Amino acid sequence: MKHTTPVFAFLCSSVLTLFLSCDDQLKIDHSYYTSEEYKILSEKLNLPVVPEDYELNFPSYLNNVSFINRSINSDKATLGRVLFYDKNLSSDKSISCASCHKQEIAFSDDVAFSVGAHNRLTTRNSLALGSVLNFQLYYGTGTFNSVPFFWDNSAMTVQEQSKNTMANPNEMDMDISKVKYVVNSLPYYKPLATKAFQTSVLNGDQILDAIAEFTNSITNYSTKFDSAVENFSVNNHPTSHFGKDFNLFTAQENRGKALYSSLCSNCHGSLAGQPGKLASNNGLYTNYKDLGAGKNQGEAKFKVPTLRNLIYTAPYMHDGSIATLDGVLEHYSQGIKYNPGLDESLTDYKKNPVKMNLSKQNKEDLIAFLNTLIDDTVMKAEKFSDPLKK
Repeated sequence: MKHTTPVFAFLCSSVLTLFLSCDDQLKIDHSYYTSEEYKILSEKLNLPVVPEDYELNFPSYLNNVSFINRSINSDKATLGRVLFYDKNLSSDKSISCASCHKQEIAFSDDVAFSVGAHNRLTTRNSLALGSVLNFQLYYGTGTFNSVPFFWDNSAMTVQEQSKNTMANPNEMDMDISKVKYVVNSLPYYKPLATKAFQTSVLNGDQILDAIAEFTNSITNYSTKFDSAVENFSVNNHPTSHFGKDFNLFTAQENRGKALYSSLCSNCHGSLAGQPGKLASNNGLYTNYKDLGAGKNQGEAKFKVPTLRNLIYTAPYMHDGSIATLDGVLEHYSQGIKYNPGLDESLTDYKKNPVKMNLSKQNKEDLIAFLNTLIDDTVMKAEKFSDPLKK
């Protein structure tokens, strides 16, 4: 027996070495990126060795909404994330999509007009990307109402919106053909393109599709409001919740919900789906220089924005002219101005602007309700953050 012990130890050592060697080989063979690819990526980017998971997990009350795109391609979303943050895609290399859509404030901007390429200012306030349940559910041609993009409702897809933003001289000032040239000249895009589209050279449509994939992964459904709708929907249809209290809400939040239902939902909708109106005039001015979506009719009208994460996205209105949420409520309480395009829901029977006469308590109740629409998940998640090394 004492002669077999060294032999046994040798055999065990050999088997263990073989096992470890095989395990190491398996790890190498199953690496997501090759060592050369990851070396190229790591020179400029902070990306994990395996792409983040961008799959969507909607509340079950949305399960019967058949047109929601529940599948997000993580390779395309990863590529889109890099494109979203890359300042090389602007004409002076100073601006990215994220410059006007900041993650920490629900992908909005905190100024009335954002700074674009060559220090030019945008002409309208940046809309928050983190303010909808999901872009596929809310925007685009696949939705029930075909909700367009931009304050003037001039784009019908994320791709069209991104293309127009890039080309806008007050924003990124880069035609998609120039964007394509820049992207294909940067080495770190080749491994990402290979994973996303099985090609190392991207065309313009693929670039826009990748940005759309990342944008569509930005969601807002982990809110107290959605939990309350989910709870309510066990015994009721989710869209029938207005006019009824939620068990999961405080008395103040339910009062705010009731006020929202009677005063706001006609335009802004149920918040569990699409808006009541695509565009409206809320009496911000007597005379408008910018007519927005009503340009062809000669009357000012602008997109009815979403209200999720609203508390993070000041300043408000299409021109960022109202600095605070209190200011917004005061506008509807006492400040609606008459103009030819004023929405009929904001006029009385004589076509005069209404005064909602909101009390201090009313305003506090409404703000309490709006606070139930907060979902700060995307504002903190690493997979939505800037991946480019400084």
